Amino acid sequence: MTFPNSRTASTSRRTVLTGAGAVGALTTLAACGRSEADDDSAAQSTVSEGPASGTLEFWAGSPDGDTLPDFIADFTSANPDLTVNITTVPSDDFDTKLTAAIAAGNVPDMVMLYSQTQSSILATGSFATVPDGVVDTSSFFAPALEGVTSGGVVKAVPWYAYAQVVYYRKDIVEQLGLSVPTTWEENTAFAAALVAAGHAAPLALSVAWDEYTAEMLRIFGAQNGGAMISEDGSEWTINTPENVEAVAYVGSLFDQGLSSPDGPLFLDTVPWLTSGQTIAGINGPWLPSWLDEANGAGWSAEHIGAYALPAGPVTAASNLGGGSLAVMSDAENPDAAWKLIAFLSQPEVQVAWYENFGNLPAVEAAWDDPAIAGDEMLAPVRDSLPNTVGTPNAATWSQVAAVIGAQMERVARGQATAQEAMDEAQAQAEALGTGN
Repeated sequence: MTFPNSRTASTSRRTVLTGAGAVGALTTLAACGRSEADDDSAAQSTVSEGPASGTLEFWAGSPDGDTLPDFIADFTSANPDLTVNITTVPSDDFDTKLTAAIAAGNVPDMVMLYSQTQSSILATGSFATVPDGVVDTSSFFAPALEGVTSGGVVKAVPWYAYAQVVYYRKDIVEQLGLSVPTTWEENTAFAAALVAAGHAAPLALSVAWDEYTAEMLRIFGAQNGGAMISEDGSEWTINTPENVEAVAYVGSLFDQGLSSPDGPLFLDTVPWLTSGQTIAGINGPWLPSWLDEANGAGWSAEHIGAYALPAGPVTAASNLGGGSLAVMSDAENPDAAWKLIAFLSQPEVQVAWYENFGNLPAVEAAWDDPAIAGDEMLAPVRDSLPNTVGTPNAATWSQVAAVIGAQMERVARGQATAQEAMDEAQAQAEALGTGN
């Protein structure tokens, strides 16, 4: 079973807002979007009783959208007067296409959004507030709901969610008599022991030096009590002492030869873990199935284990991944859109979506189903979800994240101190602003 999501099996990584045009369009749209008051007045509609009718236009990224028509057959059967047109957009192009549609004023009724970029897209002010009673907002993992909430207003509904954890070669670690680390200090000692045993640069960290590297740093910063943006979203807080200390810690892993600034890249993860060139690395819950596809069924059960990211000096934290469902403010059939979202948010439907497609539920109760609860590889993912941190609610986050990634590379390669790099990232981020 695969776990296609924001990083799909068909691509090394989902390209986030590729090209300056997409990023610029988002920032411009956010700056001139609807006011919060206009947004709310346009969205405080109620959902009618009875079946949905008419035509519903739904845009979904691939490969999710390819599977949805058959999956929602029960919903369409219960709503015989409704036609659901699902347009599947390549995941690499989804944000660009949606941004262009918003700018042109030619949008579908509902869309799926990716957790990495949804804050930037929701900041355009083009989405309806979730009406009361459509879903039970308390049923979702709190970080997933927080990621679609701005100023106390819920602008989308979490659809699927996961936490990143560490996947490791348990056979090699157990043979060496090592225990998996639970703190930063233990992590350093764990990696040093692996190096001493002949495994060079055993820890895999994000070395794309882009927004995904910033995503990694955001988690280490959170583990040290830091944040990339102020609570009110008005200013960047990248070069705070907490974040600088986190950068210094990450830099120390490269300085000591415990990680390599040159890899593995995302597509290298499977072959490097298979060969033992990598012993442990942060990744998502799709990885065991990828390893089985490459090495044969059952390979992961024999060779791979998983554990939660080691806690920092202040707290435990992981990265929140997943996606959400949103209705456009200019939707022609919002009633049908909300009814489909309500259907997809039912715990039993979320379990069925996991069994059918592999995306893990955003509804917490769905994780109690034996299909999920019985998978020991998912246990650390479930345990980490309440402690996950999502992307900052800022329209310019994609641009700022690229800046942070570039500065992180300077630290990893010994070209700048942690303080110098974060001071430069802070200056560039302030020039970009938050867009809020």
